[in-house]
Amino acid sequence: MAEKYFITIGRQFGSKGHSIGQMLAEKLNIAFYDKEIIHIASEDSGLGKEFFERADEKTSHSLIGGLFGLRNSPIDEVYANGYLSNETLFNIQAEIIRELAEKESAVFVGRCADYILSKKNDLINIFVYADLNDRIKTISEMHNLSESKSRSLIHKADKQRASYYDYFSGKTWGAAESYHLCVNSSFLGVDGTVDLIYDVVEKKFKLSK
Repeated sequence: MAEKYFITIGRQFGSKGHSIGQMLAEKLNIAFYDKEIIHIASEDSGLGKEFFERADEKTSHSLIGGLFGLRNSPIDEVYANGYLSNETLFNIQAEIIRELAEKESAVFVGRCADYILSKKNDLINIFVYADLNDRIKTISEMHNLSESKSRSLIHKADKQRASYYDYFSGKTWGAAESYHLCVNSSFLGVDGTVDLIYDVVEKKFKLSK
């Protein structure tokens, strides 16, 4: 059995990848990290969490302007000429992910965790996708939006996630060769998808022994 092991989950917007990751972590009785990384990065760096939220899995490959959140920062080098780079924000979060992985087994959702933890031997990288109609329904119900607005939001969010992932990882977001396992959550549903991934993790890391 692996001393520590890690599962990373990339996901299409509206595929319920967050819920799947959270349920998987609970079933495995290990830590779960998604938006929590933003709060940890904000606390550890002294930067306002607004910076991390605005750049979260989004990148224009440019600089993020603004002065807010920096008045208490102990890290002078991250601030120059009134701008904070996406690369700096990415590197702060990457360091947090590495530190968390040193402490305990965990499920990490998004944020190029598969790339950041690529040197770990006990690692499974998952990509969760779903049928477009199911994703539209999920987003419509979650945000009380029309079908057309949900479709537009899905397109925008996926484009941003792909841009972020491709830029920082050098791989292709959503492409089968970028992951160990790609699974359609529409096929088995959330519970079935969790069970499927759990079985793979259990077999890979010999958890039953």
